[in-house]
Amino acid sequence: MKRRSNSQKFPLHHRWKRKLIILLLVGLCLGTVALMETQYSRIKKLAISSPPFVQKPKIAFLFIARNRLPLDIVWDAFFQGDKENKFSIYVHSRPGFLLNKATTRSAYFLGRQVNNSIQVEWGEASMIQAERVLLQNALEDLHNERFVFLSDSCIPLYNFSYTYDYIMSTSTSFVDSFADTKEGRYNPKMHPVIPVENWRKGSQWVVLTRKHAEVVVKDDVVFPVFQWHCKASLSTCLLCDYFAIWKEYIPC
Repeated sequence: MKRRSNSQKFPLHHRWKRKLIILLLVGLCLGTVALMETQYSRIKKLAISSPPFVQKPKIAFLFIARNRLPLDIVWDAFFQGDKENKFSIYVHSRPGFLLNKATTRSAYFLGRQVNNSIQVEWGEASMIQAERVLLQNALEDLHNERFVFLSDSCIPLYNFSYTYDYIMSTSTSFVDSFADTKEGRYNPKMHPVIPVENWRKGSQWVVLTRKHAEVVVKDDVVFPVFQWHCKASLSTCLLCDYFAIWKEYIPC
């Protein structure tokens, strides 16, 4: 009995169908590869033409508050003037206080309280320590280049752009101080660490460069003297003198 040939098993039109399907599959694969190559070239071109994002130097706004920030809505309008993420916010309030939707009207302040806050007493060295805590937290962000101390009653007088440009236009800190002629404020026991000729009075609301902020945080010379000899109950030196004293110790 004769065996059927392959040509008899598979009629001609079936073989053409199979070849056509194979050709279509090959064409589809080639088209997919070409499309992927085109998309890759387009993405690569966009990546080359678009410069990488570069974070501009930031100003750290350091608020010292008892609890709430009563003027948070004013600061909210101020911070809306920044479109390039050029600021950061840190708030020192009493231990356990949280800035949430129930305690602040501004989204900028949500969760911005520092977690290692301390109990502060007016006129005591604890106020200086609170400022050092703020600096420690703000220094963790390497993009923070200026550090501005503010109270809960401070408000901005100019818009964000003007304030940013003014503060960043100089490489020096802003520390106001003057000779203190009032008797009784200088404690002779502070000598020789703080000699009387270096005794100055000034405001605690200062603007520090990153270099000076690091010096203040690392200070283990001047701050202990204030802890030992400056007491509000004695009506002697107060925390506002601290940065004024440091102006005599650190180069601008």
